Amino acid sequence: MTGTRAEYGLLRPVMRGLRDDDRFALQVVVTGAHLSPEFGSTVTGVEDDGFTVDERVEMLLSSDSPVGVTKSLGLATIGFADAFARLVPDLVLVLGDRYEILGVVQAALIARVPVVHLSGGDVTEGAIDDAIRHAVTKMSHLHLPFSQDAADRILQMGEDPTRVVVAGNPGLDELAAVPVPPRDEVAAALGLELRERNLLVTYHPVTLADEPPAPSFQALLDALDDLGPDVGIILTLPNADTDGRVLIDMTRAYAEARPNAVAHTSLGADRYQRTLRTVDAVVGNSSSGIIEAPAVGVPTVNIGERQRGRLRGASTIDCPPQREAIADAIRRALDWRDVPVGSPYGDGRATARVLDALGAIEDPRALLVKRFHTP
Repeated sequence: MTGTRAEYGLLRPVMRGLRDDDRFALQVVVTGAHLSPEFGSTVTGVEDDGFTVDERVEMLLSSDSPVGVTKSLGLATIGFADAFARLVPDLVLVLGDRYEILGVVQAALIARVPVVHLSGGDVTEGAIDDAIRHAVTKMSHLHLPFSQDAADRILQMGEDPTRVVVAGNPGLDELAAVPVPPRDEVAAALGLELRERNLLVTYHPVTLADEPPAPSFQALLDALDDLGPDVGIILTLPNADTDGRVLIDMTRAYAEARPNAVAHTSLGADRYQRTLRTVDAVVGNSSSGIIEAPAVGVPTVNIGERQRGRLRGASTIDCPPQREAIADAIRRALDWRDVPVGSPYGDGRATARVLDALGAIEDPRALLVKRFHTP
């Protein structure tokens, strides 16, 4: 199952591995923002990569209020109940911690379909994703975390050690093989004349914060202006989260008013990877800055509380959502000459571990019975 551009970019190597391995028959179910024109209809990217979409589960309402998001979650559960009845899968594979995934695993639990969960055990204390991720862990039957730290947390939750395999992040498998592309090709793909220094910026709502996201995001935009017009700004729009639409409007208005900035609804997996290899720093509060940017030696400015608690490498600079602090952190990132290369989330060989773990399952239905293991 894939619901957003971000998690698809990480799942894609595993999907290719499953498709090309005779031990498996891959079924692809697309949902969430992938099916929304407002968020770029990124299902086309899944199909362009050569995957057959077996089911489309429409669940995203045109509302980012708590009521609207909760109703979307309910529609996801209903839609996946129907999808499981039609497809009759042996296993369902999910990655991450978004609310779409909660709808999927709820339906799978009742349909008695074993769940394989990638990226359980991580911590992001500033977002509701943290609670969703741990809830998904308790409804899953095989755990493929990205790090040993995450695996230890899964074991603390009483999961069977024989069902926990540290795989690493499969998104790093592809990223490691992406060469630094010619700048003129990247500029043409982005529709922006690249400057001497360039930033990739993504900012999502902090879904556990009491205050609305607009003031913090405005502080980021003001800090970008403080850098001057000689820094190129590549902005990607936020996810379909609560209160996200105001940030979308602010992002577009910012880019339209500045010749050194461009905004994209979604870059797609390939263009995002090439852009990441080109920029001088990643800025915002996206997990990509924590997980993927370090793998290619790009420093990250991580703003605010959204990713608090997540394992991070030495190339991540944390700062509060305040204009001067953000501008100072970006300047530090741009001046960083010896960026450590390497992500704490894997070594570029995660896909093989995932396929080995799945291939070792003799009887998927035997996974359904779980027992609590006291650590």
